[in-house]
Amino acid sequence: MKNFLFSFFVLFLAVVSNAQNTSSNYQTAVGIRAGGTSGITVKHFIASNQAIEGIVGLWNNGFGATVLLEIHESAGEPGLNWYYGAGGHIAVWDNSGRNGRDAWFYNNRIDGIALGVDGIVGLEYKIQPIPIAISADLKPLLGIHSGGNIHFGLDPGIGVKFVF
Repeated sequence: MKNFLFSFFVLFLAVVSNAQNTSSNYQTAVGIRAGGTSGITVKHFIASNQAIEGIVGLWNNGFGATVLLEIHESAGEPGLNWYYGAGGHIAVWDNSGRNGRDAWFYNNRIDGIALGVDGIVGLEYKIQPIPIAISADLKPLLGIHSGGNIHFGLDPGIGVKFVF
């Protein structure tokens, strides 16, 4: 397993270092993402085609945080980029008083924690000339829960961000 993770990391770094240099048309964006992983999102470009995106979601019994490294490349139209990348997430919850609702996810535990890895691939359009970007993506994830369950999801989502 260590060799697989190391190989994946080396391959990911090779892709990052060989990605085309494209302009994102903005430096930082703040907005919302709706989907399986919903919440407030902040994206900041660390290079002209590389961004770090964080998503923080709250619900009535817990919270989750996801961090992704994304590579952006032009999709052939001004303001339109496709992106891909990988990262990880953590979720923490208190399941007391839930009466079994969402028990498949929370593993019928009073409280818990989940850690996992995420990928992402999507399209983003920066609307000219207003400071708004919209996106649609697929964020597959694999999470390991404190109760021992393993969860896989495709997690499609849409987003709207204010850019500056």
